[in-house]
Amino acid sequence: MPKRAHSAFLSGQRPRLSRMVRALASHFDYISVLGTDDRGISYAATPGETRTSEPIWVQRGFVFRAQRKGLVVEYATAVLEEGPDETIAAGIRFKLEALFGAAGAIVFPPIPDEPLIAGYRGSITEDPFTADPEAILGRLSALRQKLTDGKVVVMANARFECVDLSRIFISPRRELFQSFAWSQAYIFGVARRGQTTKMSYRSASGRKGLELLSELEPKLPELAAELAAILDAVKLDPGEYEVILDPDMSGTLAHEAFGHGVETDMFFKQRAKAEEYLGKRVGSELVTMYDGAAGADQTGSFLFDDEGTTGTKTKIIDKGILLGGISDALSALALGIPLTGNGRREAFSHKAYARMTNTYFASGSSKVDDMIASVKKGWALSRLNAGMEDPRNWGIQLLCMVGREIVDGKFTGRVASPVVCSGYVPDVLSAISMVSDDFELAGSGACGKGHKEYAKVSSGGPWIKTKMRLG
Repeated sequence: MPKRAHSAFLSGQRPRLSRMVRALASHFDYISVLGTDDRGISYAATPGETRTSEPIWVQRGFVFRAQRKGLVVEYATAVLEEGPDETIAAGIRFKLEALFGAAGAIVFPPIPDEPLIAGYRGSITEDPFTADPEAILGRLSALRQKLTDGKVVVMANARFECVDLSRIFISPRRELFQSFAWSQAYIFGVARRGQTTKMSYRSASGRKGLELLSELEPKLPELAAELAAILDAVKLDPGEYEVILDPDMSGTLAHEAFGHGVETDMFFKQRAKAEEYLGKRVGSELVTMYDGAAGADQTGSFLFDDEGTTGTKTKIIDKGILLGGISDALSALALGIPLTGNGRREAFSHKAYARMTNTYFASGSSKVDDMIASVKKGWALSRLNAGMEDPRNWGIQLLCMVGREIVDGKFTGRVASPVVCSGYVPDVLSAISMVSDDFELAGSGACGKGHKEYAKVSSGGPWIKTKMRLG
């Protein structure tokens, strides 16, 4: 497969950026620049309409970061003005200098600038940027028409989105360049009988292209059967149950329970209870959890983050013991902990925060059939709809589309939809009694920090058995 080309725009600016950084280096204790050039395209096929649009991820611009006597400031611009490099650098220096006088500024240890020159170019099989748009819309229309039977499944929507990402990072001792594409595709179905309407979906994602549409098609029969089943959904009696979470649900449990909870800028702001439990038991011995851009190949993967730190694989929980968190550069420096390559920006003009990348539980040794057989009375939960957490108090809530009842180790045929799952994080993790030996990672959504500052992430892992309150 051919490698993705680096952004022609950033490649053209690269010599100028290097010269500007050299010109600015003598005026600050630290200086760097991040350049971004992300293009994207979205396609959708809905009843009676097909359309294309531009996704929210598109951006082009630069952010300069400077440090002096511990104070850190940033200046972002969408355009580098034309003119002699020395003149442009002097203008940027003036803007950075003006920011150092902010009241109450935090003094950080020196930002490291270890030598590194590196690059990464990803590859995809089917390039949506060179494909015929009508052909893409035709494939999406065919998917939705195949799912819709007019009797049970009365409506379906199909969507595809691809972002071609390019980033360059330059400091006096580092020069990094990465270019790759990630995509996500969905098929949503709506079933109706009388006054009852239910919805479910299937998705596909990865650092891939239009090949994701071929991955969706085999999932249509299973989705159609699921939609028919949830039309007969029963009302679930609220209470605590044994539950088996599919990889999408278990990944969101990891994401919400100890993903946000161990973003170390929250430690620095004293907004995360997890800080009090470092080195202590927070789950059963079956619980091992990771996050990291280098730990998997999904939509949360990259060579370096938006602060020029290379991606890592961070073990957050080891056999139930909380080891540490994931960091942006400044919170790591302030707390005296390692930089993990999790400093991410929604866009070049936004602040870098400690953010998740690929978050997941490690696989165990159980078989899914044995896990089901072990349940006396409980539910198998799948098809995540939403998740939320409270890092300060460790409450968690997950909402799924499908719950299948299990009694005496067998499915009864009763289905609940939707199902709200809640619990106290240490209780839920301590109750994990079985973890499957398989593994699945998905990245067809986005993560917000405080209902804003969106970042592309993935989550997943194995099936897990635990206990949660359902309603």
